[in-house]
Amino acid sequence: MTSVAVLADIHGVLPALEAVLREPEVQSADLIVLAGDIASGPQPVETLDVLTGLGDRVVWVRGNADRELVQMARGQFDEEPPDAVSPWAAEQLRPDQVDLLAGLPTTVTIGDVLYCHATPRDDEEVVLVDSPISRWTEVFQDLPAEVRTVVCGHTHMPFARQVDRRLVVNAGSVGMPYGAPGPSWALLNDNGVQLCRAPLDAAAAADRIVSESAYPGRAEWVAEYLLSNYSDTEALEAFRPRAAG
Repeated sequence: MTSVAVLADIHGVLPALEAVLREPEVQSADLIVLAGDIASGPQPVETLDVLTGLGDRVVWVRGNADRELVQMARGQFDEEPPDAVSPWAAEQLRPDQVDLLAGLPTTVTIGDVLYCHATPRDDEEVVLVDSPISRWTEVFQDLPAEVRTVVCGHTHMPFARQVDRRLVVNAGSVGMPYGAPGPSWALLNDNGVQLCRAPLDAAAAADRIVSESAYPGRAEWVAEYLLSNYSDTEALEAFRPRAAG
């Protein structure tokens, strides 16, 4: 089996991305799969430049925030922005970066593993670790039988669980992790699945973003997402109304 490092929900947080990329298992992985929501955050341009610089070892999957960035950058987003940083991030992207995000697939299948952002059928659908089997069955009803593992992100909380003889893995979030501090990511190899966290000096990362990013709300952003951490209980309660289907 190919060794695959899965990085989801980087959200334009360059110090967190760099911390994960320094991990020996990521450096030695055959592939790095980006499971969506890559650039929407305080350092979107720099984050995309680092990732494109990794070359063909990177497999890109588009998330809902990436789709929204493209729509905003092209003047096609008519809804209320999901947060304050997204419109700003969309304005920073170069045309080539907008085109890159626009052309990304919503799913990628490698062997018997399907990689997506939220679910295989929708880039913002919410399914949780404690969602009932009936809900998972509904979400997976159109999956080919040969897909035995589904790897996703979106909810920023890592988990691995069985669903009717399929394995479901959530890689968590590199840039905005919920449940525990530190960038989370997943490793798939011959030994199975490992849910991992990279060490990160949150205070130093926050100082760096404040000094390097031009996002006007960067101080408030780092206070909420780097210098503090939403618990899994808080996040599950926030997501639960959207997980009912």
